[in-house]
Amino acid sequence: MSKFEGVIVSDQWLHSQFTQVELRSLKSKFMTLKNQNGKVTFGDLPPLMVKVNAFRDMYSEDEIRGILGESGTDFTNDIDFEMFLKSYLNLQSQATAKQGGRRHSSSFLKDTVTTLLHTISESEKACYVAHINSYLGDDPFLKQYLPLNPASNDIFDLAKDGVLLCKLINVAVPGTIDERAINCKRNPSLWEVNENHTLCLNSAKAIGCTVVNIGAQDLVEGRPHLVLGLISQIIKIQLLADLNLKKTPQLVELADDGEDIEELLNLSPEKVLLKWMNFHLQRAGYEKTVRNFSSDVKDGEAYAYLLNVLAPEHCNPATLDTKDANERANMVIDHAEKMGCKRYLAPRDVAEGTSNLNLAFVAQLFHHRSGLSTDTKKISYAEMITEDVQTSREERCFRLWINSLGISTHVNNLFEDVRNGWVLLEVLDKIFPGSINWKQATKPPIRMPFRKVENCNQVIEVGTQLRFSLVNVSGNDIVQGNKKLILALLWQLMRFTMLQLLKNLRSHSQGKEIRDADILKWANRKVKSSGRTSQIESFKDKSLSSGLFFLELLSAVEPRLVNWNLVTKGESEDEKRLNATYTISVARKLGCSIFLLPEDIMEVNQKMILTLIASIMYWSLQQQTEDLNSFPSPANTATTTTPEASPAPSVCGEDENFSIGGEFSNLSIDDNTSDSTASSQPESDGVAAADELL
Repeated sequence: MSKFEGVIVSDQWLHSQFTQVELRSLKSKFMTLKNQNGKVTFGDLPPLMVKVNAFRDMYSEDEIRGILGESGTDFTNDIDFEMFLKSYLNLQSQATAKQGGRRHSSSFLKDTVTTLLHTISESEKACYVAHINSYLGDDPFLKQYLPLNPASNDIFDLAKDGVLLCKLINVAVPGTIDERAINCKRNPSLWEVNENHTLCLNSAKAIGCTVVNIGAQDLVEGRPHLVLGLISQIIKIQLLADLNLKKTPQLVELADDGEDIEELLNLSPEKVLLKWMNFHLQRAGYEKTVRNFSSDVKDGEAYAYLLNVLAPEHCNPATLDTKDANERANMVIDHAEKMGCKRYLAPRDVAEGTSNLNLAFVAQLFHHRSGLSTDTKKISYAEMITEDVQTSREERCFRLWINSLGISTHVNNLFEDVRNGWVLLEVLDKIFPGSINWKQATKPPIRMPFRKVENCNQVIEVGTQLRFSLVNVSGNDIVQGNKKLILALLWQLMRFTMLQLLKNLRSHSQGKEIRDADILKWANRKVKSSGRTSQIESFKDKSLSSGLFFLELLSAVEPRLVNWNLVTKGESEDEKRLNATYTISVARKLGCSIFLLPEDIMEVNQKMILTLIASIMYWSLQQQTEDLNSFPSPANTATTTTPEASPAPSVCGEDENFSIGGEFSNLSIDDNTSDSTASSQPESDGVAAADELL
């Protein structure tokens, strides 16, 4: 395994403004300029900065030159890496101001720019600490450190070894991480700590967290704004997990008489929660409509009406009579506590309209007492709304993959959210920069149906240029929500991306295409080189269901990774599930960004099998590339080498310079090895998406 390199800037304040992922990517950009010219001047910066994703749509090259020259800069002067970083921050601060100020720290992880957002909310920290104490207080390993003091910063120290975050993910979505893969030790090595955080980040993406420009090293350092932001997302996913008809069929009661239940199915969990709240407020005679969890609830009146409906036995008329917002908020929280809700937030959090905490408060009320009908006829109707299991799994995989890319739109329901074409245009632009003509695209909300068709037609046009199999497919098929065609398109897109990433790293291919058969041969050869005899004939090989081949492959690329004492023979269904669950967690611990489920391995879903093996191959090849292409640190910077820390590359390309897409050169796909209909041979190279990381 290659060593982990962390970029350290001598100016500590400047160093604290960036995550390690950002520093490594910016360092690469700076070194590219230096290697081309022998030195870097201020005059070299505008052409580079205008291509950076954070500034591309906001400034022209001349505008950037003007901003940099405001302080009387001489563009012929040489600059070092620290001056480069300061110039970047200067541009970024002005871009942030131009967009209307800073975003709140707890939502920043959904944005592609994460610097300058280092304030944390003490109220949110206290709430999350209380949540952790409540749900993990009895954990066999963590109970020795819990409960935490909400007023202290102990949470950030405890999070440094990665165990807490991994355990919290399993609380949010049980079974996501095989806890046998977590390094639970009192004094873990730096290598083991880094593995825990790599497992955490890849698992967080697999449950729907949007984590952009953050690496394992950032969590190892315990940066408060990063840790708190990630915890915020994990807890939110837990609190909203049951807000759908599949988990809670009683929600069918929220569908208005004239409203299609299909529309209710397509709402995001947050909107379902708002709809549930307004449903009860209307019954209580509350005249306003609550549209958010901040300004619309800060006076506490909506809560008073809601609680009087849900728990009338604890009703206090004085709650509505009081004129003081803080006093009313305190009475509301007392009312909720009497019905079993733990006191997580303070009255000031209600009065100040803290969105995340108010959402958590309402979600708690829903879980303790939803107040919904138990009408068996309605519930039976909701339970009849089922979806093909395979379709549901693929929808989940592609939805999570899209959200992991860091595009501006968050996908809640894949089939509904892609129908206007905008999300697909964003994905194409992310992996194939410059492919979209944004002047001919319409941004949501889109009222005119023909505008949606135009967006989707452009998607088909770009897909055709990439030589996807789109015979007799039109933009209108996407608008109409044809699930089969949407899944086929996304699979071709995802697969094309994976193969291109591998081609970019496989230096010995000398420009040749990477085919499915190449991945298969690589896997067999790798396992054989480790002294084992397992071989597979295709990605449909039934022997894969035992999970043993994957574990042998993982052990071949990193011998210390697999604990063979935990591996079963994979003969019974239970043994296969244990191996499959362990395989996925070990792969994520290695650094693979994957979205398959244990069932995909057990049932030998060849599409998901391909993504798993390709991810492992990508990691292995990236280690070779990093060893061959290491370069010295820029002036005034130092590179530290930590032998016990392993890097966390991702097949989604969020780490270092490799982004989803890379350079798009000639590529063909072998349909004899997999069942995909994709065949891709773009005629011209695109700009590497790696240059658009920041």
